[in-house]
Amino acid sequence: MKASWTYLYCTLACVVQLISTHLGPTCLWSAEPLPSRWVAAKAYVIPKETATEGEGYFAIIEGHNRRLYIGTHANAVNSWLVEFDPAAEKMRVVVDAHQAIGTDAKGFAAQSKIHTRNNVGQLTGQIYFGTKQGYPTATEKREDYPGGYPMVYDPQTGKTKVFPIPVPHHGINSITPDESRGLAYISTCSDHRPGPGENAIFLVLDLKTGKYKELIDTEHFYGFIVVDYLGRAYHPILGGDIARYDPNSGRLDRLKQTIDGQPPTAATRLALTDPSPDPINWDISPDGKTLYAQPMSGNALYAYDLTAEGNMLPGRTVGTLIPNAKTVDCRAMCVGPSGTAWCAITEVVQGVNYLHLVRYRPGEAAPIDLGVVEVLNPSFTEFTDASGKPLPFHAGFFKLENGKMTTRYVILGVCETKDGSVNILALHPYSVLRVPPQP
Repeated sequence: MKASWTYLYCTLACVVQLISTHLGPTCLWSAEPLPSRWVAAKAYVIPKETATEGEGYFAIIEGHNRRLYIGTHANAVNSWLVEFDPAAEKMRVVVDAHQAIGTDAKGFAAQSKIHTRNNVGQLTGQIYFGTKQGYPTATEKREDYPGGYPMVYDPQTGKTKVFPIPVPHHGINSITPDESRGLAYISTCSDHRPGPGENAIFLVLDLKTGKYKELIDTEHFYGFIVVDYLGRAYHPILGGDIARYDPNSGRLDRLKQTIDGQPPTAATRLALTDPSPDPINWDISPDGKTLYAQPMSGNALYAYDLTAEGNMLPGRTVGTLIPNAKTVDCRAMCVGPSGTAWCAITEVVQGVNYLHLVRYRPGEAAPIDLGVVEVLNPSFTEFTDASGKPLPFHAGFFKLENGKMTTRYVILGVCETKDGSVNILALHPYSVLRVPPQP
């Protein structure tokens, strides 16, 4: 059985943490050449008791009230939904997952993660998210985890609705509402992947009855779901096909895709299979007519025309994200309310991860690398205890020899807000990097 992508990542992150903890955020790390372009950001630490190992995932979205809603991860303990008010620069916990469910499970049975890319109900402004499993110890079985719960938090009332587990022992990786039709779409996550069997089940949830309709086992781990301008829902399938469900007809189609008029090549990383497919970042334009995609290990952005007819989804290459980069890692992509596509992507240069913020505005010739993200407030949190000893899981920020503070690890979440700011989730400690609107 192969380990999951997040498990491999987190294992590596822990190794790096052990090696680098003594360096601390004030260490000077020399790497040549140093970046020449920088993007200023202000950092805000997420309540540390909600992210005990300094980690988090894709779970960040802006509500109708202009506040951000962020999911957390406390392995073997619990998970929480945190509300961040940028205007007041304050955070507070609004949902305790275990309390909402009515459980006190620990270990692998705990609801350790809110891993979903959170979404907002367009009619109600409610926040849709779901819980997921953490990591089992050597003595724990996969069956110890009961399964993840879709949840809906109402910022107006402060109440949370919990829906039943859709697939036993699977976590929730994606939840996308279509409130106009009384539906939400779910993608589950078994962590037994890649390969045949129940890996990522694509389902429809009736928001009124709480009942599920299973559509297909896509076998594509960490698949995001989007809903287009006609109310059709899309989910990637392992190997490059795309599942499209039309709730009006009840029909599920399996679409082929092209990139620039040809089947996607291995270089695009859009259609890989076992043993090393990429998780693919997906998001949709505000008008629901363009789907953007960016494979985790790829250095390009792609766009699909969702208005095309037939069973072939035509895509095109939008362009390179970081020119001349040799190794990249992107797990954070979004399309904001402005229609701008954003990628928070790390470039590896001589063993150092540089976090770049890349922007693409429709009509531009290609994506624009705005530069490496610099944290302007290096004292945004305590990195050491009273004796000066580095705190565990606090080595995610460091200073370069030019004195600029930046991040050490890969990035897993990004969200543009209505005021044009871009919010990036950074690790160790779990934090929000808020970049002001860019010209």
